[in-house]
Amino acid sequence: MEEKELTFRQAEKKDVSLILWFIRELARYEKLEEEVVATEELLEEWIFEKKNAEVLFAEADSREVGFALYFYNFSTFLGRSGIYLEDLYVLPEYRGRGYGRQILQKLAATAVAQGCGRLEWWCLDWNRPSIDFYLSLGAEPMKDWTVYRIAGETLKKLALTSLQC
Repeated sequence: MEEKELTFRQAEKKDVSLILWFIRELARYEKLEEEVVATEELLEEWIFEKKNAEVLFAEADSREVGFALYFYNFSTFLGRSGIYLEDLYVLPEYRGRGYGRQILQKLAATAVAQGCGRLEWWCLDWNRPSIDFYLSLGAEPMKDWTVYRIAGETLKKLALTSLQC
């Protein structure tokens, strides 16, 4: 399909239900629907009140057709911030038009304009279409790194042990 120019806009507080809808659509695609516990109230608090993340909407045909949720991290080795892309999703009926590429180009331009040293994200190992797409952009998979996570009850338990010291 022909690549068309998108327009972009930053999400506003009034978009919180749309943000949650996109998150659920992404989770459905990733077969992780049961893991979504986010609510409109939580998103409003953490994105708009605490300002811990930003959401970029891609618009075409007078509607939001994709979104990217991202935040700034920091690299001690680079001595500067980077952008971490938490979620990128384009509606199925709008895929194949170059919209994912344009969203990543917009985020790369934001990173460069902000003086950031990198743009990074994770991708599920089974998601070959996305992996191939990222590789086509020149993205490099990280080698020699494994992601570790402490969450839920394990996180609470670890936090309690620090209080007992």
